[in-house]
Amino acid sequence: MKPVIFGLSGLELTPDERAFFRDADPAGYILFKRNCGDRAQLRALTESLRDLHARDDLLIMIDQEGGRVARMQPPEWPAFPPGAVFDALYEKAPISAIEAARANAEAIGLTLSEAGVTVDALPLLDVRQEGANDVIGDRAYGHEPMRVAAIGRAVIEGLQAGGVTGIVKHMPGHGRVLVDSHKALPIVDASEEELETDLRPFRQLAWAPIGMTAHIVYTAWDDARPGTLSAYMVEKIIRERIGFDGLLMTDDIDMKALSGTPAEKACGAIEAGVDLVLDCWARMDEMVAIAKVLPEAGERTLERLDKALAFRKTPQPARFAEVVRKRDELLALA
Repeated sequence: MKPVIFGLSGLELTPDERAFFRDADPAGYILFKRNCGDRAQLRALTESLRDLHARDDLLIMIDQEGGRVARMQPPEWPAFPPGAVFDALYEKAPISAIEAARANAEAIGLTLSEAGVTVDALPLLDVRQEGANDVIGDRAYGHEPMRVAAIGRAVIEGLQAGGVTGIVKHMPGHGRVLVDSHKALPIVDASEEELETDLRPFRQLAWAPIGMTAHIVYTAWDDARPGTLSAYMVEKIIRERIGFDGLLMTDDIDMKALSGTPAEKACGAIEAGVDLVLDCWARMDEMVAIAKVLPEAGERTLERLDKALAFRKTPQPARFAEVVRKRDELLALA
């Protein structure tokens, strides 16, 4: 198995994709809006991936946060609110905010598991900072680390109840950036003392099954390499200081924060100690190049992958209306 997650080009696998994926055997796949037509089509697509690898327990992930980051969209699928609404409710009623976030996440999980998706790139544990770029913005759960951690825990638990494994992101914190890492490389000059604020939610949820790195240079720790490509960041900050021992994946390596070819970036991330590389855009030449240069996934990575997928619980689809009603009643308090 290659330690990479690949994107798909459309609503169904092309013959070339089918042949390549069967041969390359990637660790998993990521879905985007271009892959989500309707319920029957999406379920057929995810089933075709499981059939291709003869693996019922396959990592098939999506970014379904709610708000402006949602790949499965109305009218076919329900809309979900952004993280900031739970932050607003927390100001008035912390316990209600936590319960609303858990109910919302279970509803998201039920929606995804119905489609055959097993992993959601949620929750964000980024602590929002005043004056930062809006790339995180209302996606965050607030400015206070323990609030972010409390809501984030509820989201992981809600997704789990809905049959989906969550991903904590973006390690070790994306809340301070002044530029969007999709477009340029952010450089954070905060001191180690200041960065403790960013680490606290991740440390509180270090038991999370999956984590995602940030393409950011933190000069206090490594002023030469962004976190995704820095062995110091992966081993000393994420693994040791945060204490995270789960499955660690990159953010999308095609983002402009990283330089080099996709194959070079993929190798750099694996060499830095990341478990899986995320390559989203389904460009066949780039995927072939990545698969050629990456080693086989190591035993520790495979153990972490199995553990992450086993984290999911059996979903109860009949609960969907109940948890949505609970969420809406609680959010009305704000």
